[in-house]
Amino acid sequence: MQVLDGKALAQTIKEELKAEVDAIRQAGGKIPHLAAVLVGDDPASQVYVRNKVRSCEEVGFRSTLIRRPATITQEELLSVVEELNADPDVDGFIVQLPLPGHLDEEAINLAIHPRKDVDGFTPVNVGRMTLGLEAYLPATPNGIMVLLERYGIETSGKEVVVLGRSNIVGTPMTILLSRKSNPGNATVTLCHSRTKDLAEHCRRADILVAAIGIPEMVTADMVKEGAVIVDVGINRVEDASRKRGYRLAGDVNYDDVKGKVSAITPVPGGVGPMTIVSLMMNTLKASKVK
Repeated sequence: MQVLDGKALAQTIKEELKAEVDAIRQAGGKIPHLAAVLVGDDPASQVYVRNKVRSCEEVGFRSTLIRRPATITQEELLSVVEELNADPDVDGFIVQLPLPGHLDEEAINLAIHPRKDVDGFTPVNVGRMTLGLEAYLPATPNGIMVLLERYGIETSGKEVVVLGRSNIVGTPMTILLSRKSNPGNATVTLCHSRTKDLAEHCRRADILVAAIGIPEMVTADMVKEGAVIVDVGINRVEDASRKRGYRLAGDVNYDDVKGKVSAITPVPGGVGPMTIVSLMMNTLKASKVK
């Protein structure tokens, strides 16, 4: 069994990005600048944003962290977005989700200018991706595509099952894997909470992408012999034996399936680091747009 080590690959790509940024700096060019907006005190969001800022520092990007209280109004947050849209020095920015319940996430997302949408969530970028045009691709799906490419996982003609239909992972994953590209050219089935005979669908998969948000839902009896597993899930599971009182688990029962599959991403250390490095790649790309 091959472990698809996203942490190690992300570090390699960061070194490649740093070399490119160093060359830009020596040539007197513009250093990529990523901004992040963090609303409230959600612990997971704080960790994610901190990791993104640290990654910017590692590759030599400029980064700006904009903190706002959970009590911010919709109008105030929209004003922050408009300021970032208008700032010529900021190449791309993200508004960290989830937002507090009184805020309209869809309206905030729609307010982000497509050319600064390095998370790849706005309708313009999603539409261009769907048509196979140049676009900022959603960070997690793009990170998975890079992972598959760098590890030489063949996708052409393969049966792929994607568990989960979110706009952030599941739906764009089906588009990227089915279009004419490498990786790509796969036959893709999208499964979700209303899918009948879910286990039977999974057993047909040469490649299974699990992004359904249920801890260790996928077990060995649901997996084809020799399948490739991409586990997008990251869930907190209570565990009294751990100092923190919990452990991190994916959507796949790693210990149960590892003897049956040919390759698998670990949790943590698989898809997560690739998501962040994909954001870096989009930001570098944005910095080159005239």
